[in-house]
Amino acid sequence: MKMTQFASKQSNRGRLGVLTEGKLIDVAALAQAVRRAGGQAPDRLLEVRGTAEVIEHGAAALDDVRLLLEQAKADPLLLKDDVIVLPESMEFLPPVFPGKILAIGRNYVDHAIEQGEAPPSAPLIFNKLSNSLNAHNAPIVLPSISAKVDYEAELAVIIGRRASRVAEAEALEYVFGYSPLNDVSARDLQFGDGQWTRGKGLDGFAPLGPFITTRDEIEDVQNLKIEGRLNDEVMQSSNTGKMIFKVAYLISYLSQGITLEAGDVIATGTPEGVGIFRDPPVLLKPGDVYEVTIEKLGTLRSPFVRQEELAADARG
Repeated sequence: MKMTQFASKQSNRGRLGVLTEGKLIDVAALAQAVRRAGGQAPDRLLEVRGTAEVIEHGAAALDDVRLLLEQAKADPLLLKDDVIVLPESMEFLPPVFPGKILAIGRNYVDHAIEQGEAPPSAPLIFNKLSNSLNAHNAPIVLPSISAKVDYEAELAVIIGRRASRVAEAEALEYVFGYSPLNDVSARDLQFGDGQWTRGKGLDGFAPLGPFITTRDEIEDVQNLKIEGRLNDEVMQSSNTGKMIFKVAYLISYLSQGITLEAGDVIATGTPEGVGIFRDPPVLLKPGDVYEVTIEKLGTLRSPFVRQEELAADARG
């Protein structure tokens, strides 16, 4: 199942959406339509507003959503009015609002090589701050304090339930789903500061989405093609199988001392091809669009703008 959060252009109120057969379905609106038609619609879905409510209730909540979709498939008349969300009437929100975003540096061998660094012997962990969270298609402001903003295509892991000191063999059972993420990085700040918090934690620097694909749809998370494209030109192309530290290991490793909560996000590192280490370097500029595509998960699109352009758009 592919789930997201969105808002209509007439209201900032968040809504829960599910992608099915190429259509985005408003889950609460569908639940209300099913109830009016005399079908089965769980009370908790009648006013559901986001993925947190589904993640919190786990498999039971997912089964409830599947039941709604099965009824809609059996009775297409339910898919009318405000149940199907039209692209022109909505904008994506981040598909989850995590309590924390933990990120892993230098987790692909070829990315370490392009930096002239040895592969790490243990995961390199840093934070993406909550203010950096951003959505699919949302503009990312190129800040005046940096002249070297770069892209990083990554697989994000969304935790499904509280994980503390879990074994690697059981770690994937704690995953709710997966999503594309762009670990946008101000390289001059990152390298100049001597640590990564500011350079990778600026406003809007963690676009995520557009969907969370639930774990049951991904047979092998370590065998997914991952690609990054700058203005339609492929810059990064690899496979999650090339991670140094696999997803299950990362969950186990982190959880030994950092309790992971439902909805938390782990950004698992980027493959080779980032802009700063190219010859000559390729850095982001106003008007650029970077897309992160991961097999079976979809494509995350991020346009880059100047602050002045964003202000002008807001004025209309």
